[in-house]
Amino acid sequence: MRLTALPALADNYIWCLAGDDGVAVVIDPGDAAPVLAAVEAGLRPQAILLTHHHDDHIGGVSALQARFPGIRVIAPHEPRIPMATERVSDGEHVQAVGRRFHVVSVPGHTLSHVAFHTDEHLFSGDALFSLGCGRLFEGTPSQLLATMRSLASLPGQLLVCCAHEYTVSNAVFARHVDPANAALRQRHEEALAMRRDDRSTLPVLLADELQSNPFLRTHTAPIRAAVSAYLGREITDDVDVMAGLRHWKDGFRA
Repeated sequence: MRLTALPALADNYIWCLAGDDGVAVVIDPGDAAPVLAAVEAGLRPQAILLTHHHDDHIGGVSALQARFPGIRVIAPHEPRIPMATERVSDGEHVQAVGRRFHVVSVPGHTLSHVAFHTDEHLFSGDALFSLGCGRLFEGTPSQLLATMRSLASLPGQLLVCCAHEYTVSNAVFARHVDPANAALRQRHEEALAMRRDDRSTLPVLLADELQSNPFLRTHTAPIRAAVSAYLGREITDDVDVMAGLRHWKDGFRA
């Protein structure tokens, strides 16, 4: 299978997983134009997977449905995604392009957000970013903590295919929180070099995220100490750490 990241909008990626014949699954097409351009080069969309309802993830679906009548559109149970043809929930799976996509509920950024993973790839939408995670627009710190734990429990060899090119900006915050982390420093340096060459920093190994993403490391002493110092008090539990870390990131300016 061939994995392709199609740049879209300001900093989105639309992911396509295609076989040698071009038959593909398209993930979170916030804009139809990059997908249609890929179609002209041989892509043959068979199904669309949607992680959540934000327009930069679903905005291109209607145009793709018009171009490919009857295409499968697989989404969570969310009325704000009215164009879905199939609905999925946590623990279920769907078959497409010869692959089984497992569904994981990942509330936090939105309440109905899901991620999809195969044996090789994790399509995390805005739930998990390279060196970060999505803002809490609808969920709670408790839900975000549960989501990060759920994603951290997946196999480390999965390639994280998130929906935005945020690695460099996330790295700046992560290093502010965790300055002694050698793996994080290396990730930051590599990401800077990639972006200077106008290359994508994605996908990334989940195993590497577990070593360097502070939102997956809230149980570790360095992150807990940093959040305690930021809050100016002792932390009470893991939810308190996650809440403090997310609040810190939301107001962070380099």
